[in-house]
Amino acid sequence: MEPNVSRSQLREILLIVGPAVLLVAGAFWLAFQFVEPAPPKVVKLSAGNAAGAYYAFALRYKEILARSGITLEVTESAGSVENLSRLNDHASGFKLALMQGGIADQKRAPGILSLGRVFVEPVWVFYRGEPIERLAMLAGKRIAIGVPGSGTRVLAETLLKQNNIDEANATFVPKGGKVAADALIAGEVDAVFLALAAQSPLVDKLIRADGVRLLSFTQAEAYSRLLPYLLPVTLPAGVISLVGNLPPQDVTLLAAKAALVAREDTHPAILELMAAAAKEVHGGGGMFQRAEEFPKSHDPEFPVAEEAKRYYDRGPGILQRYLPFWLANFVERTFVMIVPIATILIPLVKIVPWLYDWRIRQRILYWYGQLKGVEQKLAAAAGKPVGSALVDDIHRIEDAVSTIPVPLHYSDKLFELRGAVDMVRQRVLARA
Repeated sequence: MEPNVSRSQLREILLIVGPAVLLVAGAFWLAFQFVEPAPPKVVKLSAGNAAGAYYAFALRYKEILARSGITLEVTESAGSVENLSRLNDHASGFKLALMQGGIADQKRAPGILSLGRVFVEPVWVFYRGEPIERLAMLAGKRIAIGVPGSGTRVLAETLLKQNNIDEANATFVPKGGKVAADALIAGEVDAVFLALAAQSPLVDKLIRADGVRLLSFTQAEAYSRLLPYLLPVTLPAGVISLVGNLPPQDVTLLAAKAALVAREDTHPAILELMAAAAKEVHGGGGMFQRAEEFPKSHDPEFPVAEEAKRYYDRGPGILQRYLPFWLANFVERTFVMIVPIATILIPLVKIVPWLYDWRIRQRILYWYGQLKGVEQKLAAAAGKPVGSALVDDIHRIEDAVSTIPVPLHYSDKLFELRGAVDMVRQRVLARA
C-alpha cells in the first residue's frame, strides 16, 4: 500500500508545484529578454591622424579603459569624415569615434549617439602677404583646405562658402597638417586651414615663421550665429611665448566643439565607461576652456546617450563606485532578472504550501461529506433495516479513507476521519 500512497503524494506535489515551476521559468525567460549581454572585451575607436590631438586623446581613453579590463583599439584615420564613414559601416566593427563639429547631424547620420562635446578645436588660418581681416579677402588665393576625408576640409569649405569663395575664384589645394604648413612656409600656397590644439608643434612653428600671419576672425560672432557648432575664442597675447610675446596681440579664433560619438548599438556599459574617460581626460581647464566646462551633455547635432547624461549629471552609480567594473556590471545585469522573478517567487512561496494544505483539507472534507450522506440515508430509514447498498457505501468510504495520501502533520485529521467512518460503519452494520 505504501508505494501507492507515495505515488499519489508525488502526483499531488507535481500538480501543485509543476505550474509554479513553469511560471517561474516563464518569468526567467521574460526577464532574460531585457538583460543586456556582457560588455565586449575589445572595442574599436576611429581617431585621426597619429600626429593630431584626436589620436593623442584616444590613447588616453585607452589607458583608462584598460583599468576596467576593456581593450580600446585605436585606429588612425584621415579625419572626422572617415570616422563617420567607419561608424556608418556596420561591417567595419567600429563603435566609437571622435568627431569635429559641423561634419554631420542626426538627419545625415542616423544611428549615431553623442557622448557629449568634449573639447574645443580652434580653426587656425595662417597666410602670407599683406594683412587681411576677413576670409572674403582670400578670393583668388591658393588655399590648403585639408586632405579628403578630414574634418578640416569640410569646415574650411563651409567657411569659404559663407564668403562666396569656391574653386571658381580660388585654388583649393588638398593638403593638410604638416604638409600644408611646410607648403605655406615654402610659399607654395598662400593660406592654410588647420584644426589643431593650441599646444600643437605646428601652431608654434607657423606662428614663429617669417612672413606668416595668423588671421583674427573679426566676424567671429556672426559665424557663431550662422554655424551654431562654432564659437568664438580668444588667443591671448603672449600665450604661445611670453618671452617672444607671441602672438603680439589678442587673436580671435573660431573653435569647433569636438564630440565623442558612438553607434547606437554600443553596449551601455561601454558608453558609461567612455563618458567616465571623457570626464577624466577633458574635465580640466585649458587655454580655451575653464575647468569642468567639458565634457558637455548637450549636443546640437546628435542625440546624447542617456548613459552619458546620467554620468555627467550624477557621477558614477553606487555599484561603480565601490565594485570593479566587471562585478558591478554583473550585479546590474542580474538585478534586472531578480526583481521580476522575486515579484513572482515571493508570493508563490506562500501560496504553494497554502494551496497544498487546502487540497488535503478538501480531500478529507469530501469524505466527511460522503459519510454525512450515509448518515442521512440511515436516518431516513427511520429505524428500519437498511439494504446492502448502504453497506456497500460505507465499505467503499472506509476503503478510500484508508488510502488517502496526507502529510504527516495531517495524520491526526485522518485518524479522526477514520474514527468517524468506523462509528458510522458500526451503526450501518447494526441496522443491516
